[in-house]
Amino acid sequence: MSTPTGAATRPTTDRVRESLFSRLDHLGVLEDAVVIDLFAGSGALGLEALSRGAARAVLVEKASGAARVTRRNVAELGASAQVVVADAAAYLRRETDGPEYDLAFLDPPYDLGEQGLAEVLSHLAPRLHPDAVVVVERSSRSPEPSWPAALVGFASKTHGETALWYAEPAAPDHRAEAAAAAAGEGDPRAESETAQEA
Repeated sequence: MSTPTGAATRPTTDRVRESLFSRLDHLGVLEDAVVIDLFAGSGALGLEALSRGAARAVLVEKASGAARVTRRNVAELGASAQVVVADAAAYLRRETDGPEYDLAFLDPPYDLGEQGLAEVLSHLAPRLHPDAVVVVERSSRSPEPSWPAALVGFASKTHGETALWYAEPAAPDHRAEAAAAAAGEGDPRAESETAQEA
């Protein structure tokens, strides 16, 4: 798979991707999922989700050069994916009548600040299926994302310089709180841990 060059995108490492998809498999959110990757880069996360059973994916990438690489990867794999060249927040504001997403990936560039990420999450939340999972990948030196009221963080995992944060739509039964209470029973949504890379 081709990857974009330059500092605007940073590919997810194999170790982080393995951890991410192991959890998503465990959560059972991949089969027949509608996926959106809002900072797609090469499209690797969305394309791997498709290879693991997702039905279709929307790959949003603001940088035109990176989007060309993404389109090339989609064509080479014959994947059921739409590549959109757009700013993530602008795309979500514009496409209000699109599908509900079951899985959302956000791996924003380093220069996107906390307010910018919070804006994207606030526009994403209304577009999610009630059982959706949101994954934010960022530097382990960055704080937990500022989740909007419609999203509840339920897990995190750190691999060296990279942290993965997981959230789900808030629900009347407060599933995240229930999951936290059930952590001792092995609920996969109630885990927060740190794993240092070898």
